Amino acid sequence: MANIISNYLNNNSIYSTFTSSAKQADSVSKVTPVKKVAPVDSNAAAIYVKSTEEPEKKATYSINKMSKEDRTAIVEQLKADQAYRQQQLTDIVSKTLTGQSKSFTLATDSDEFWRMFADGKVTVDAAAKAKAQEDISEDGYWGVKQTSERLFDFASALAGDNVEMMEKMQKAMDKGFGQATKTWGKELPSISKDTYDAANKLFEEYYASKKQVEA
Repeated sequence: MANIISNYLNNNSIYSTFTSSAKQADSVSKVTPVKKVAPVDSNAAAIYVKSTEEPEKKATYSINKMSKEDRTAIVEQLKADQAYRQQQLTDIVSKTLTGQSKSFTLATDSDEFWRMFADGKVTVDAAAKAKAQEDISEDGYWGVKQTSERLFDFASALAGDNVEMMEKMQKAMDKGFGQATKTWGKELPSISKDTYDAANKLFEEYYASKKQVEA
């Protein structure tokens, strides 16, 4: 700090009147001595020189000014926000895998699709079935690749490229898979299981890439 002040004083002669004050501060804090500057103008205004007997005031960050209760409230808020983000991903995973399963059963003309409707008289035209088949294809919207990447991208967005948070998001995804299974009422279709495995693989690749950077 003294070097910064010294350089600033040498470049700005108008502040030379603060030399004596800076030297007093130097004797108390034992920082690097302030360099000599030009003589003080006799017409310069008088300045206040801090007494060495006065306690030196140090810069205080706003967090230190907070009461214990305020700091506790902030910590609790951060925890609540983190929990909310994890729950968000859990819900997203559950709804995504359930939607994928519905599309899969429609595309494959599975009996499970018809059980979704109470009267069992729902008809599906050829165009709707063809669209569902396209959606669950390898490159389709509900395909393993796109769906697993969406789940991972959601997790990344919520975690903010933080390894610790990503680990928690992965657990939230696991919870979402279980929630989707419960909603479905039985084991999810194979496409959803494959999607879940593919998403976990993306998490592992992410962790590996972070370790490489650290190394």
